[in-house]
Amino acid sequence: MDREKEKESENKSALIMHGGVSQPPSINPDLFRKTAARKKKKYSVEGYVEGIVSGNTTILSQAITLIESSLPQHYEEAQLIIEKCLPYGSKSLRIGITGVPGAGKSTFIETFGLFLAGEGRKLAVLAIDPSSSHTRGSILGDKTRMEQLSVHPNAYIRPSPSAGTLGGVARKTRETIILCEAAGFDTILVETVGVGQSETAVHSIVDIFLLLMLAGAGDELQGIKRGIMEMADIIAITKADGANKIIAEGAKGLYENALHLFPPGPSGWKPKVLTCSALKNTGISELWAVMSDYYIFTGKSGFFEEFRKQQAVIRMHDTISEYLSNNFYNDREIKSLRPELEKKLYEGNITSYKAAKILIDKFCHGRGC
Repeated sequence: MDREKEKESENKSALIMHGGVSQPPSINPDLFRKTAARKKKKYSVEGYVEGIVSGNTTILSQAITLIESSLPQHYEEAQLIIEKCLPYGSKSLRIGITGVPGAGKSTFIETFGLFLAGEGRKLAVLAIDPSSSHTRGSILGDKTRMEQLSVHPNAYIRPSPSAGTLGGVARKTRETIILCEAAGFDTILVETVGVGQSETAVHSIVDIFLLLMLAGAGDELQGIKRGIMEMADIIAITKADGANKIIAEGAKGLYENALHLFPPGPSGWKPKVLTCSALKNTGISELWAVMSDYYIFTGKSGFFEEFRKQQAVIRMHDTISEYLSNNFYNDREIKSLRPELEKKLYEGNITSYKAAKILIDKFCHGRGC
């Protein structure tokens, strides 16, 4: 009896053990489903073209990534996409923008881009970021610097690495322009690194060349390369606000006097100098009005179309150089021979000319070149 009472007392104890809350698995079961969903879908050439022409910016971005790829297997596919997009190209206005460090290129482009988008223009910004000469990496931070423009429905921003190309123009910018035009963008802005190198590359792919300058940083004309000044169709003195406004007006006069010393360009257009402030949004509409005047002027004279034809010829020669270079450095025999010759060069056992000649002869052997 006592034993039964003891068991009954234990059952009525306030200390009751529960099974507890079941713990979730250590790995989120949705992780793999989300990862699979994030994987980029692989399209056929026709799929890429249809997506681009329909204005799908996601597919446009994937196609641009494809043409920027240095992998040999992507080259042919990329060229087919470009070729099929050519007939859909719009009569866009291509504007190259370069400038001295500190001129505020990104701030200017955002303000200028928002103005154009507000005017109903469809805008594509191809922002070229400098690449490391050692790692070939690039920050690609233009979308963070252009917060308002990056979310505007009429704008598309594509940051691309310069990949060491002279003048800070990405190797595939020309092809990217074709894809953007096929996607319906009627205004293309190409922002260069602006590190003081030759800007011939950007000049050969745009219709208008805009040079941004900064006043009040010392002698405004000191260190400005004549070649860049001669290529400029329009010069804009930025940050013309507050106390700096008077200084900017003074710099404007200096540049106007300097431009009078240059011979007329092939377009017959006399370069204009303006002041503007991206921060205060002043001088932006005036700048666009001058660009429109340039477009009308060169259209009537026939220079606009003639210059586009010249650019097509330049693009052909550049494509030949790129094709030969890719084939040369991706050749199996060249890849195996290069390390040996480079070692001899480091040790001083061979001249650079001799090493290059050996590689070229090896590449040309059996090809009849």
